[in-house]
Amino acid sequence: MVTGAADDDPAGIATYSIAGAQHGTTLLWTALLTWPLMGAVQMMCARVGMVTGLGLAGALRKKFPKPLLVIVSFALFVANTINIGADLSGMADATGMLSGLGAHWLVPPLGFVIALAAVRFRYEQIAGILKWLALVLFAYVITGFITKPDWALVARSTFSPTWPSDHEAWGTLVAILGTTISPYLFFWQSSQEVEEDKAKGKMTVAQRRGASIKQIDDRKLDVGVGTLVSNIVMYFIILTAALTLHKAGQTHIETSRQAAEALRPLAGNFAAILFTIGIVGVGFLAIPTLAGSAAYAFAETFGWRQGLDEKFTRARSFYFVLVAAVAIGVILDLLKVSSMKALYWSAVVNGLLAPFLLIGILLVARDPELMQKQPSSKSSLMTVGATTLLMFGAAVGMFLF
Repeated sequence: MVTGAADDDPAGIATYSIAGAQHGTTLLWTALLTWPLMGAVQMMCARVGMVTGLGLAGALRKKFPKPLLVIVSFALFVANTINIGADLSGMADATGMLSGLGAHWLVPPLGFVIALAAVRFRYEQIAGILKWLALVLFAYVITGFITKPDWALVARSTFSPTWPSDHEAWGTLVAILGTTISPYLFFWQSSQEVEEDKAKGKMTVAQRRGASIKQIDDRKLDVGVGTLVSNIVMYFIILTAALTLHKAGQTHIETSRQAAEALRPLAGNFAAILFTIGIVGVGFLAIPTLAGSAAYAFAETFGWRQGLDEKFTRARSFYFVLVAAVAIGVILDLLKVSSMKALYWSAVVNGLLAPFLLIGILLVARDPELMQKQPSSKSSLMTVGATTLLMFGAAVGMFLF
């Protein structure tokens, strides 16, 4: 299980880089704020999957009409597809820098390799690959130390929150929340709980229902560690961009190549190479998650056979959505939209969509019947409720200020 790590995808890297480049160290505190909030949301989604024996869309279907879930699934598919296209663009830019090849022509083969791997490899193989790819994220922590920050200034910025004061800053806050507490991770987390049970031979919903206290405690530890690592990486991406790009007055970054190249004279060749490798690695980490979460949402909404352990011939519709998400992402990328802008705005869209989904998750998580008399605790419900209000508040701030 890769919990939390996948939120540091190229959209996250772009959002955090833009936050640091445009606003300096003033938003470092968001890494502290979002860790417990993200952890609470991810654990609630994990608990839904573990206890109900269903993925999130399947659980929501028990509470809401199917037409509403169809709309949610399409919204998730659109947001994820845009994100995939931008991720592929960022990966191609970075791969082009490392290899010297033309970035534009690298997008189709990258998309093909990722889609093929998602179809051919089984769940345990994919989970194992993703766990190792998550180690690439530490490239950003190393890069942060290479920039030799003034730690006293960093500490003041971290523990003295500065709330957004204009439209741009509010929009950045929405994007940060949207890429850390992201809808695709809600669906992915709960569906992977189901996948793990299937891998243990629990093939029916009845067999998967319910979870022991030890299983829930183990998942809490997994989620806590995963989200902590994710937010440490987030912190150092913002810090690196703030102390290099912002300090040098380079506040407008259009591509991941530009961001990496800008780091070279400011933080050294090694830092730029690490940043570039990180973009490629997290792209391979995130794209299967983005495409897979959309496929799970559609499959459970329409009652299709699903799962990364299923053969292609037995789950054609599930794999069609997965492959289509990647294929459309490739097509979008070939339209030559600015990758950093696309990544940033996909995070904003996720930030606007997430609080509506959180309301549905809260209603499922507190339902004792649906949750097999193992609903989420009051403290968990209060934390996720506060997260929902915060995300709605940030969205309102973005539109009003």
